[in-house]
Amino acid sequence: MIGPRYVPLVLKQVVRHRVRSLLTVAGVAIAMYLFVAIQTMQRGVAESTQATAADTTLVVYREDRFCPFSSRLPEYYLPQIEQIEGVQSVVPIRVVVNNCRASLDVVTFRGVPRDRFVETIGKGTEVLGGSLKDWQRRSDAALVGETLAARRGLKVGDTFDAAGITAYVAGILDSDQAQDQNVAYVHLDYLQQQTDKQLGVVTQFNVKVDDPARLNAVAQQIDELYASAEHPTTTRSEKAFVAQVAGDMIELIGFTKLLGWGCLAAVLALVGNAIVLSVQDRIKEHAVLQTLGFNGWLIGRLIVTEAVVLGVIGGLVGAAGALTTIQLTRVSFSVDGLSIPIRAEPQLLATGLLIAVLLGVLAGLVPAVQAARRPIASCFRAV
Repeated sequence: MIGPRYVPLVLKQVVRHRVRSLLTVAGVAIAMYLFVAIQTMQRGVAESTQATAADTTLVVYREDRFCPFSSRLPEYYLPQIEQIEGVQSVVPIRVVVNNCRASLDVVTFRGVPRDRFVETIGKGTEVLGGSLKDWQRRSDAALVGETLAARRGLKVGDTFDAAGITAYVAGILDSDQAQDQNVAYVHLDYLQQQTDKQLGVVTQFNVKVDDPARLNAVAQQIDELYASAEHPTTTRSEKAFVAQVAGDMIELIGFTKLLGWGCLAAVLALVGNAIVLSVQDRIKEHAVLQTLGFNGWLIGRLIVTEAVVLGVIGGLVGAAGALTTIQLTRVSFSVDGLSIPIRAEPQLLATGLLIAVLLGVLAGLVPAVQAARRPIASCFRAV
């Protein structure tokens, strides 16, 4: 835009009207704070629900059931499902939550067999600050997702209570899987005994297939196998399962896109208004600059740069504030034991700053062109 030697002049114009500049920066920061927060929610929804070609996990649930409290399947389905062609592994899971409704603070217990835990968590998960052996050795042990541990202030060696379950934290899970970040994995038999004292009853089966292309075919075979059974099933891919169960919440988060566009419009209006007022106050100064050798287009570039500076300062404050808040609170949307993570990703800061620069250019463009085309004589005649 302009050379480095003109930067002090631009900064001087920004600080010259401190109150106006501070109010503009504050407005931009608030709008950008909301915009970045909305973007994190949108990314969380995409991560949890958008299918990919590499997805190989199916969720077998009780037909016409949604809340984990109402989905009850016999554990003896396990060997029958394993015999289906294309099935690589099957893990029975009992799910207990402290709140089945949509909430920002849900504790989800997942009971899995000791010998099938590695099959459950996948390759992108590691145990921090504890060990899998400690979990396997102690009957009331829990491996707690990093998000849940941070939100509840849990560390290895702590004991916590939720949903009538008392568990000992044997380790913290760091996972790249959305559904593993906000749960506590405990032993299946322990969870069954702590809830209804009934062994052999689970909430769902997680099924891994050997080929992603066979995902739908295997799901159909499972449901056909139990179509006339006492406990019929509905089988979907894991991400499709999340999308259906959390459909209302996902739709609500999708509506926030409009709010995001409104935030950007607010940034454009705030910066544009500040620049227009600033240019009107400095018409005679622009005439003096022209007499000193500044051509009209250089003055226009100075005005655009001033708008960009205001946008970048406000955008940096707002985006950094949003990411810091999300990182400290570690919130996630949960419903029926399923989670949609809200994670602070550093690239969102760069995205916010880029948008602030573009909006600054747009906001300063019209007053810059007007100032550049204004004849020097009319500038001196301006009141």
